[in-house]
Amino acid sequence: MTKADLVDLIYERVGSSKKEASAVVEAVFAIIRESLCDGDKVKISGFGTFVVNHKNARRGRNPQTGAPITIDSRRVLSFKASQVLKDRINDGISTRT
Repeated sequence: MTKADLVDLIYERVGSSKKEASAVVEAVFAIIRESLCDGDKVKISGFGTFVVNHKNARRGRNPQTGAPITIDSRRVLSFKASQVLKDRINDGISTRT
């Protein structure tokens, strides 16, 4: 699903104009993006949690040459789906034994 698909679905289900639907989608993404950049956790009830984690610098190896390298510290975005979302995704799927 793309951002354009979200805009189309909001347009169809809510009945607003495509311009308004696009503005809403952009505003929601901007709020989430700003919160994550500020280091805040974003929890959407029934959907999941986005959190920015800090990874320290560490030693690694170049997989082609085997030469040791230093992997710089960085911030990474993590998402953990809520149990409600997991249950809805798995609803109706039978387990194979």
